[in-house]
Amino acid sequence: MKLVNYWDEDGALKLGIVEKDRLLDVERMTAGLETAWSARSTDELIGLGGEGLATLADRIEEALGDETLVQAATLKLEATRWAPCVTKPGKIICVGLNYRKHAEETGAQIPAFPILFNKFSNALAAHEAPIRVPDVTSKMDYEAELGIVIGKTAFNVSEDDALDYVYGYCAANDLSARDLQLRTSQWLLGKSLDGFCPLGPWLVTADEVGDPNRLEIQSFVNGERRQNSNTSDMIFDCKTVVSYISKHMTLQPGDVILTGTPEGVVMGYPEERQVYLKTGDKVEIRIEKLGTLTNVLIGSGD
Repeated sequence: MKLVNYWDEDGALKLGIVEKDRLLDVERMTAGLETAWSARSTDELIGLGGEGLATLADRIEEALGDETLVQAATLKLEATRWAPCVTKPGKIICVGLNYRKHAEETGAQIPAFPILFNKFSNALAAHEAPIRVPDVTSKMDYEAELGIVIGKTAFNVSEDDALDYVYGYCAANDLSARDLQLRTSQWLLGKSLDGFCPLGPWLVTADEVGDPNRLEIQSFVNGERRQNSNTSDMIFDCKTVVSYISKHMTLQPGDVILTGTPEGVVMGYPEERQVYLKTGDKVEIRIEKLGTLTNVLIGSGD
């Protein structure tokens, strides 16, 4: 199931699903059923666990048989004001240098353990949301990444069981201010500027994705393909990352893990070819089965 957060005309956060290229409002879809649906966002739905998701799937299937309900619940994709596909993650944990070819292009050694850093909620941004280019950086870079969304509390889980704790996956852009990132030995400053963690356009449940380490992943800037890889190039695959993190900190429902980026980022080019992101650029992150996450960059005064 493809789950969506969006803002209605009154500024309220609403839950939707994408079905056959249609965006359907869940509240409207279930309005005619015997029991009203309570979850108003993906965050609330994740809190209901697997049972809640199964119940929603049953109700949606029932409602799809009523064309009147479907028509009343259908929204215009082009007019949708999207929200991040997860809006209240307790933790946003990122894995650095997790693709072999990306590590090689930056001249870094292949890490022996996952390199972890974090972002904060201020960095969240939605599909199609404008993102400001901060005045404090002249080296803003893109990073196409597979996002993992945790579905249930995970502490000290084994690699064999790790993916059982995953609710779903999404496309992410780990935007990075390289000059700030490399100013000190800590990457945090260059990774956590406002809007530097777009997530979306939707959250795809784990059952629909299948193997997360067999997905094509790409990025485009102004229509030019910059990254073109597959999640199979990860050094530490998804189950390894989830298990490793859970052995050091408890993962909670709604937590987000960004799993690293493949080769092709600006920082990986020879210096004479490095053209960093600027105002007006359109950045697209495309991941197989997860859709295309799109953002346009604007000036800091806009």
